[in-house]
Formats: sequence, C-alpha cells, structure tokens
Amino acid sequence: MSQNNQPSRYDDSNIFAKMLNGDIPYHKVYEDDKTLAFMDIMPQAKGHVLVIPKQKAVDLADLQPEYAAAVLATSQKVMAAQRQVFDREGVIQMQLNGAQAGQTVFHYHIHLLPSSIHELGRHAVTQADSDELATIAKQLAEAIDNQ
Repeated sequence: MSQNNQPSRYDDSNIFAKMLNGDIPYHKVYEDDKTLAFMDIMPQAKGHVLVIPKQKAVDLADLQPEYAAAVLATSQKVMAAQRQVFDREGVIQMQLNGAQAGQTVFHYHIHLLPSSIHELGRHAVTQADSDELATIAKQLAEAIDNQ
C-alpha cells in the first residue's frame, strides 16, 4: 500500500475508474455512497451485472472492510432484483483476483450472473446491445427501488 492507503499498483486510467469519474457512459443498476452496480457490456449471460466499490482497490487484498461490506450489501440487492426480473433462483457470484485468475479490469469487482455455470459463455467475447442493456438496467433498478 502507498502512503495514502491506496494500492500503489492501482491504475487510475482503468475503465471502472473512468466510469466512477464520469468519463465514460455505463448502464447503472444501483448506486450508493460506497458502491456502483452496472451492466457488463461484454456479458457472459443476460442480466450480467458488475458491482464495484468506490475505493481504489485492485483486488480483495486491497479492499477496506467497510467497502467490502458495502459491496456485499449491494450485491444482495442486485441478486434479489435479478431473481425477480429474470424469474430464476440461480445467480452466480464470481470474483477474480489477479490476471492469473482471469481478472481483466484491475479494480475490485463482483460479477453477478443470473445463469447456471453450465450455460455461461466466455467472458469478453461479444459486446451486448446497448439498448437491451439500458432496458435491463432500468428493470433491475426499479426492482431494487421496490425492495
């Protein structure tokens, strides 16, 4: 960790940092003071949502406990919405730490996929239709608002 309590290996130009800074658009599902949940534009399944902390953390080892708790609380809200919107019980929660584990964006994040492990496509293969993502994001956000 650097002196400012942030990982020295954190890259402020990663795509999630740019999203948090308002530099690039995304399809928001939920946001609070410590987290952001949004649609994955390269989904492995319909309704694939990413939950990130508003802390500069590369992986779980860097994450402060209050942000870890906030990410899990947001994940619970999103999962409940996914179950409602997609009418399915199964939601895969996946979190990768480091390139060797398959992490491709080096800002801590959790994948929430309303799918079965046996149905998943490969990650980052096909970009989803932006209009469809906007529709799904709106449905999930409304389901969270109604919880």
